[in-house]
Amino acid sequence: MKKGFWPLLISALISLHAKEIKEIRFEGLVHLSPTIAEETVGLHAGSRLDIEKIDKAIKKFFELGYFKDIWVTEKDGVVTFHFVEKPVISKVDITGYLESKKKELPEILGIKKGDIFDEEKIEEAKAKIVQRATQEGYFDTVVETEIKNLPNGSVEVDFIVNKGENIIIKNLNLCGAKAFDKDEIEEVIANRERDFLGWMWGFDDGEVKLDQLEYDRARIKDLYMREGFLDAKVSNPFLRVDFDNYEAKLTYHIFEGKPYRVADIKIFMTKQVIDPKELGKDLKLQKGKIFNIEKLRKDMQKIKEKIADLGYAYVRVIPDFKKNEKDHTAVVEFTIVPGKKVYIRDVIISGNQRTLDRVIRREIYLAPGDLYSLTDLRDSKNALRRTGFFQDVTIEERRVSEDQIDLLVKVKEMPTGNIMIGGGYGSYEGVIVNASISDRNIFGSGINTTLSVDNSRRSLRFNLGIYNPRIYDSDYSLSLNLYNTTYESYDYTQKRYGASVGVGKQLTRHLRGSITYKYEVNELSDVTFDSIYFPEGRFIKSSIMPTLYWDNTDDYYVPREGMAASYSLEYAGIGGDDKYLKNFARFAYYYGLEDIIDYDLILRYKARGGFISDLGYLPVNEKFYIGGIRSVRGYSSGSLSPKDDQDRLIGGKVTFSNSIEASIPLIESARMRLTFFYDYGMIGENSLSEIQRSGAGVAIEWLSPMGPIQLIFASPLDNEPGDRTSSFEFSMGTKF
Repeated sequence: MKKGFWPLLISALISLHAKEIKEIRFEGLVHLSPTIAEETVGLHAGSRLDIEKIDKAIKKFFELGYFKDIWVTEKDGVVTFHFVEKPVISKVDITGYLESKKKELPEILGIKKGDIFDEEKIEEAKAKIVQRATQEGYFDTVVETEIKNLPNGSVEVDFIVNKGENIIIKNLNLCGAKAFDKDEIEEVIANRERDFLGWMWGFDDGEVKLDQLEYDRARIKDLYMREGFLDAKVSNPFLRVDFDNYEAKLTYHIFEGKPYRVADIKIFMTKQVIDPKELGKDLKLQKGKIFNIEKLRKDMQKIKEKIADLGYAYVRVIPDFKKNEKDHTAVVEFTIVPGKKVYIRDVIISGNQRTLDRVIRREIYLAPGDLYSLTDLRDSKNALRRTGFFQDVTIEERRVSEDQIDLLVKVKEMPTGNIMIGGGYGSYEGVIVNASISDRNIFGSGINTTLSVDNSRRSLRFNLGIYNPRIYDSDYSLSLNLYNTTYESYDYTQKRYGASVGVGKQLTRHLRGSITYKYEVNELSDVTFDSIYFPEGRFIKSSIMPTLYWDNTDDYYVPREGMAASYSLEYAGIGGDDKYLKNFARFAYYYGLEDIIDYDLILRYKARGGFISDLGYLPVNEKFYIGGIRSVRGYSSGSLSPKDDQDRLIGGKVTFSNSIEASIPLIESARMRLTFFYDYGMIGENSLSEIQRSGAGVAIEWLSPMGPIQLIFASPLDNEPGDRTSSFEFSMGTKF
């Protein structure tokens, strides 16, 4: 407000108090419309000039936060409100601490581009930076700001941050702890004593995490409760800091008591909806065993699921335990309040810009009018994630009444289509051009399509595939595949073309079956050597292949729980020349540890195996070859196989390979993960022991805007002379 303005305004308006307002004008408004400004003033043309109303109007305008200065003038009955608006923030930047998280700045600071510049909000943002740094263990953080005024009247705000120093825990004192070693307690807490090699990855750095201190006390108490110490008490943490060297001592005082055993388990229900004996069958807690709070939680969840699956969506399970301090036993009691049975009133779908509603709805196992089921709700969410169409899926329960509920299905779609055009040059094939287009969810219909072409002076490959997992939204599926390949090798020319058609059915919620018929023509010509494995001529394959698939994983690309398995049996000999019986199986198991260790670590085990029976004619291209991305990494794709006397790969009749993987977040905001792996594979003509190889390495897994990409860096561990090794491979469009 301009100095000396108010005395002049008051004296002028006193003399004009009886004046009639002819017109009200507003000058300098940008963010506020004249209509809203006129409503705020509370005066209009024809009314008497009122000092109090003008005073209140000025205060209201300032409260809006848009204005730096306001004054009022009057001349010949025309009252003019003059405004000087605060500048708009055209850019928010940060230097130093948090520089790598610029995309998250609006959420962290509470201000963003386009906001009105407000010094109070700038100070609040500085305080938030200091608070965040302190929570992460950085003390004496200094934040300064540079405000740059631009010619267009806006401003740029740059936060310059020196994040200060980390406080290092040099000593962790656990006074009174006898039942557990310090190492055992440190496994469950975030603030740990610095290791001797604390600077090295995998060792504790000892940095204070203030935001976790309040939870560490509860984590220690929980550790004791898992071993039956129901009387255990843990003091609040005492952190003593030496700010001369930023070192600290962290102390907890612990009273342990003695462990308790379970004397009895009782289940009470306010309304009998199920036999209590049925609820007590699979409980983790058992009579005579040491009490465990973790098992108690799992038992509560299991009881809740069983009751909720009967339609009682609002069931409450209330635990209690009565201690007998004389003999250190406890009676565990579960009180169950079922409430009323709940029915689904409506299923509301949102977030799908591309995928059709019916494609989403057919994966949901609950429909309007159905009785509520917690298992159906969880399986619906997993089924939607297994489609591979969505980056995220949530199903919220909105209570409508005591016996009705709405399901709010919210999806966040992800790219499902890939367009790739590439090329290369080889000394033998010359210039290689390849192009492909694929979409797992074309036009949002849920239909998977693929079209690819590779061309060089020595080869031409064409492939067209269509797969509809739900014909007319039924449980039946249909697939069609057409392909044509011509390849001129050093020693022969191969032309291969054919088609396959398959029909499948969803047998149960997680089990699917299919049967596929394949017809293929394989022509081999210009063979420059004599070999029983490469006979010249035209050969026809006519085969039928039944397959069973099991999948109860919780996501298509990055599963964190569940199992996926398949088994196929291909019989070639329904007419044609090829005569063989091929068995092949795949298995994958995923286990996420985030709920246990509070870190997104995913363990994976994958295995593949098969054997072939030669029933008259078994072509080499139908036999097994391992090596590469899907079997033993560190070796060229398909390069591990038995060989003939001229050192040519002839394939194996029996094979087995498996992998152990550990996947951790790399860049969470980019949905990028780092995976460590070990592969071991075996293959042979008659025995698995003929060829055995292993490899290990790391892979970068990225759910990019173009689709999932894997960059694999591998090393063979036991390669032998003549093996074709490969230290780098990549793949696109496949699940991890």
